[in-house]
Amino acid sequence: MEKTANPRVKICCISSIEEAWIAIRCGASALGLVSQMPSGPGVISEELIAKIAACVPPPIATFLLTSSQDAQEIIQQVKRCRTNTVQICDRLESGSYQDIRDALPGISIVQVIHVITEKSIDETINVAPYVDAILLDSGNQSLLIKELGGTGRLHDWNLSAQIREQVNVPIFLAGGLKSENVAIAVKQVAPFGLDLCSAVRSNGKLDENKLKLFFEQLKYCTEELSPEFN
Repeated sequence: MEKTANPRVKICCISSIEEAWIAIRCGASALGLVSQMPSGPGVISEELIAKIAACVPPPIATFLLTSSQDAQEIIQQVKRCRTNTVQICDRLESGSYQDIRDALPGISIVQVIHVITEKSIDETINVAPYVDAILLDSGNQSLLIKELGGTGRLHDWNLSAQIREQVNVPIFLAGGLKSENVAIAVKQVAPFGLDLCSAVRSNGKLDENKLKLFFEQLKYCTEELSPEFN
């Protein structure tokens, strides 16, 4: 995928309609709504996910984050939550992406790859043809209690840059992004989108001032980098 000088922004762990509108007003292109996870922040009920998703205007994307590894379970979950995108945070082990497409026409599929070693590059290349986008995060599925996102940790952005160069679907970058490092992330990885949560929160609540600062830093760095990418 070609470099993106002006990445879209997805704000994750949205927990209320009020937070959704704060993110939209500040410039978010997508909202992340977290269903049951083995660990990590931001989990809300499916009922609340559906309520928030119903209030979000097009063309803002609503991402249902799911830990399920079963295509049929994911299909039913999306039907209950009524989001326009599903973010699969673990490896799909039962059923296929095509099963999800056939059952949910018009729903976008985003697969999370937790970037740990160079094996993550091969994993992404194998999955990319079947999904609409890849989200590169800093979790770890091998732990006794899986980490499927929301760690606030950086991963090796050199690997993320290699992945972006080798696949033909949009790449979202997640994990430890904040106003202080967004310029480095955009310059080094040049992803289609940025995904953040903890860096724009205070006491667990979305902080509009932190969010505005992030967007200001992003605008500044993209203006600086646009001539270089073009």
